[in-house]
Amino acid sequence: MSPINIQSTLATLRLSSHVEHHVCLRADDDGQLPVINGRLPAGSHKLHQFVFGGCHHYEGSELTQAGDTPTTWLQGDACRAGEMLSMQLLAISGTDAVPVLLDGRPIGSVYGDNDARYCYLGGIIPADLTASREVQARSVFDRMAEALESCGMKSTDIVRTWLYLDRLLEWYDPFNKVRTAWFDEQGIFDHLVPASTGIGAANPFGAALTAGLIAVQPLSDAASIQAVASPLQCPAIDYASSFSRAVEVAVHDHRTLYISGSASIDPDGKSMHLGDAEKQVDLTMRVVAAILESRGMSWNDASRGIAYFKNITQDKPIYDAYCRTHNIPAFPLAISHADVCRDDLLFEIELDAVVVG
Repeated sequence: MSPINIQSTLATLRLSSHVEHHVCLRADDDGQLPVINGRLPAGSHKLHQFVFGGCHHYEGSELTQAGDTPTTWLQGDACRAGEMLSMQLLAISGTDAVPVLLDGRPIGSVYGDNDARYCYLGGIIPADLTASREVQARSVFDRMAEALESCGMKSTDIVRTWLYLDRLLEWYDPFNKVRTAWFDEQGIFDHLVPASTGIGAANPFGAALTAGLIAVQPLSDAASIQAVASPLQCPAIDYASSFSRAVEVAVHDHRTLYISGSASIDPDGKSMHLGDAEKQVDLTMRVVAAILESRGMSWNDASRGIAYFKNITQDKPIYDAYCRTHNIPAFPLAISHADVCRDDLLFEIELDAVVVG
């Protein structure tokens, strides 16, 4: 039996130390999300969930009422306020996980195997929601470090971030300056620049941004972590955006590739195919495919992803048609109606892929 089983809504990865469960559910035409019950084995530990939908659903949602699953709840800048779109959950079974708390609230979990310790954090918000956007951004990064320190990890252990900025297009450049300064102070540029997604999305707390991350702390020589270049694009750092195109984490029994949010950007860092969603989707998907191929992987190895559409009603069918035409297999993919980091970009996709053995 293969150690990885990928279906359209669930990817199950059976490893020597534990089992990973990646669940993705999309809302029906009435905006109702299917229930998770029955999709996970008893005793599973829910590490984190993304929810894409109107923020006013947050307080009364079954997804947040229990309060024990760290949640990043997002309403895209372009999202109609009443709309529920999708959710995505990562859970593990077969091993213990320790909750990570910030201000007494669960924001993530830590678990480990013989090769490494892994930390997943989400729903991190600034300490002072009345501060300026730049101060709030700095606060989020400082609170990331505080949470990691509480579980014996460091900022230089971060391999991947999610950064969701309310009204992103109004302040993405100042945000990038804050991120770059913090990375410099933490010594991140001397270690590994994380993979990342930066998207325009509001949150239920009225914060200027909310964030999440994955950190990995190697424990043995079998663990290796490296940045991965994009064969079809320049490094994002070349245009003052501090993230790696992808990061690969390898341990003795599998490799995981975290591909950053990718869009229609050429080798010189310029936006391509302005106003043409079909061509932007085509280039973006080729960019992702080239990164996969550079690591001996393909779309068949995808374990999860999130697709972001500026105009979801008219452009998601273009993405669906592309997948059909190019025989891209179904995998757990969440969808979001949101602004991408440039006003002229219509589509972005992030992806994780896993090869076992």
